Amino acid sequence: MTALLEIQQVVKSFGGVRAVDGAAFEVAAGSITALIGPNGAGKSTLFNCVAGSLRPDAGRIVFAGRRIDRLPTHRIARAGLVRTFQSARALARMTVLDNLLLASIGHPGERLSGLLLRPRAARAHERALRERARELLDLVGLQAHADAYAGTLSGGQRKLLDLARVLMLEPTLVLLDEPMAGVSPRLRVELLDHILALRRERGITFLIIEHDLDFVMQAAEKIVVMNEGRVIAQGDPASVQGDQAVVDAYLGTAAVHEQPAPA
Repeated sequence: MTALLEIQQVVKSFGGVRAVDGAAFEVAAGSITALIGPNGAGKSTLFNCVAGSLRPDAGRIVFAGRRIDRLPTHRIARAGLVRTFQSARALARMTVLDNLLLASIGHPGERLSGLLLRPRAARAHERALRERARELLDLVGLQAHADAYAGTLSGGQRKLLDLARVLMLEPTLVLLDEPMAGVSPRLRVELLDHILALRRERGITFLIIEHDLDFVMQAAEKIVVMNEGRVIAQGDPASVQGDQAVVDAYLGTAAVHEQPAPA
């Protein structure tokens, strides 16, 4: 499969600490890739470098054949690479529908000249955006909440709103930062189904940071494991699960064997 995203020996330091230390891997077009590792492994820092909110100290990040590690966040987003955050963000005092409409770009109403010189085009574009926003709310199961304030949504529903909002930008690649954090078991199933459907039906590529290993094993075709800023393993779920370095650094931390008490 063709690589859509290439992480090439990326380094990012804070003071004397290398949060990302020569990370390198690829994300294939149309795939779901999971990025896992213990807390402090450098996953979120790497995400911030890819999305443009941090600039790497060294290395290259290539998206769709174009180097992006020196581009501002808005230009990266308009190129088709968007992200969500671990804590879902919403404008609580605006409706769910309006939260989606704010995410759209290229609206004639963004410039006064567009409203004055082409009012019909502006109104037609507004109708089209509303139709698209309602389609996306239907896709993620939030259509019944379209006119409710975003502040009334549960944590899981805000994650679904976050996903719908980035889809308004018609992305090629979506970075999901811990989509399952704080989500109820029922909504976890829904969110997984939505991600799989978007990949299958729309060809959207996903790179996901996630600690829920059940979700990772169900969703991802490829898993990249980081520890102390470095990529220590990558491959399909079965091979990564059996990698001793992964067991020692991450998976094995959950398997603490109690020693029998002395007689």
